[in-house]
Amino acid sequence: MKHYVIALLSAALMAGCSPSKEPQSLKSTSMTAPAFIGQPAEAKPFQGESIKHPFMASAGKSTIHGDGFNSDVHLISGPLGINPQIQTRDGSNMPGGMCATVTMTTKDQLIALCASIAGFEIHMLQPRSLELLARYKLPNRPSSFQALVKRDPTIVMTDTSGGAYYYLDDQDRVVLADSTQRILRLANRQTESGEWEFYLDGSWDLSQEVPNDCMNWNNWFPEGECDPITAVLPDHKGLIWWVTRYGRVGTLNPETGSVKSTQFKGEEIQNSFAMDENAAYIVTDHATYAMNTDAKGKPTVLWQEAYDRGSARKVGSINQGSGTTPTLLGDRYITVTDNADERINLLVYRRQPDFNGQRLICTVPLFESQQSATENSMVGWGRSIIIENNFGYSSAVQQKKWDVIPGGITRIDIRKDESGCDVVWNSSEKAPSVVPKLSADNGLVYFYTFEPQKNAEDVAWYLMALDAETGETIFKIRTGAGMEFDNNWAPITIGSDGTAYVGTIKGIIAIWDNPTALSQSAESKDNQG
Repeated sequence: MKHYVIALLSAALMAGCSPSKEPQSLKSTSMTAPAFIGQPAEAKPFQGESIKHPFMASAGKSTIHGDGFNSDVHLISGPLGINPQIQTRDGSNMPGGMCATVTMTTKDQLIALCASIAGFEIHMLQPRSLELLARYKLPNRPSSFQALVKRDPTIVMTDTSGGAYYYLDDQDRVVLADSTQRILRLANRQTESGEWEFYLDGSWDLSQEVPNDCMNWNNWFPEGECDPITAVLPDHKGLIWWVTRYGRVGTLNPETGSVKSTQFKGEEIQNSFAMDENAAYIVTDHATYAMNTDAKGKPTVLWQEAYDRGSARKVGSINQGSGTTPTLLGDRYITVTDNADERINLLVYRRQPDFNGQRLICTVPLFESQQSATENSMVGWGRSIIIENNFGYSSAVQQKKWDVIPGGITRIDIRKDESGCDVVWNSSEKAPSVVPKLSADNGLVYFYTFEPQKNAEDVAWYLMALDAETGETIFKIRTGAGMEFDNNWAPITIGSDGTAYVGTIKGIIAIWDNPTALSQSAESKDNQG
């Protein structure tokens, strides 16, 4: 058995050795669903407040959720559905090849964490063309090895460690925690020949604070604890905060190398966390915590709020707890969901550290009874919160039935007098797993959905735009059909040129408007007339 697994690993690693520079297209199955549904949109800006962080790339460019608030908002306009163009890239010949997180440099190159059974890599891609400019290989995750040994790919799908929750700092450097309990800082540069490359700009070993006795190819029978680091974010003083799956929370001073930590024993942290100038906001599978540091840099709790974690894990969730990365709104609010049995609830709290009184502003039941779950951060902008229902979806490799996904997208607004919250609109559209994004510039909120096909076994996949003000579905742009186009929990990201990028289980897709082609076509017809 051991030799069989090593052979599989070797084959996987060899397959991932030589990714092509030019993009190889994702392979779609037959498509009978329409290429475009709806009509092009007119831009209607959606008002909110800008978000700044001294140690992170500008808002919309720095994390899987756009910024330290996890607002999932881009200030620029995304596609309006005008003569849409599509470019796809297979995941660099790696088995799997999913581009799970995408950020943007100041020069507008894409920085993507692309994952497969062969391991994680950081890629730099050219906008729109998706040409590979540079790559940096990360250590293999123990969960990939365990999935091979146990022949169970779901082990990988419930592991959020290894670098997906990285951030891009104010100097375009990738900061992440790898699977060996190191925090890495990767810078990029152009060589004399004009080629781009990543290079290691800093490395800090946290293995003395975080146990790493994990089952792996060189450690078949571990006896100790295995606690992967899941996410990193900087605070406004320059400390790098990190969290682990089994409740450890710590800080790293990158100037001195000093590491301090604490632990919420018996609690899990499967998602990322949020950061403002006052605190780090962390959600475990039991409670929401606001944390700061003491004089020595050790994380301490400022306040905490327990929630209803229900009696079991739901289909569409990673563990028995809130599926949301916390979202901050303005300078006053934080929102998460619970895991209540009948219907999950949206929870909105006052987050000011010096607030005295009841922090909870509202509890809003979401979606339908026994069909309610979410595993994504909410869109949060101004006083508005937009959330999707992920119930019924497991993963691209597990999903066989699509009629078990009930769907549902809801917008909820916090009342100005803070007396509660109101449901503004409900949509029946289905967004089974995508990290959605709002374009504040055009007022569209983007999701990734599917449609059944005539005479076809596989569903067709679409980039979908809803009017953030009304919830009306404006358009859907077909990207392809079959598993390779399944989003599988990856985000939508909007580039400075208006291109929307969607990660899939096999790679990445770029979608953009081309109004020039339409005007040229109209001009040609006029000339012919």
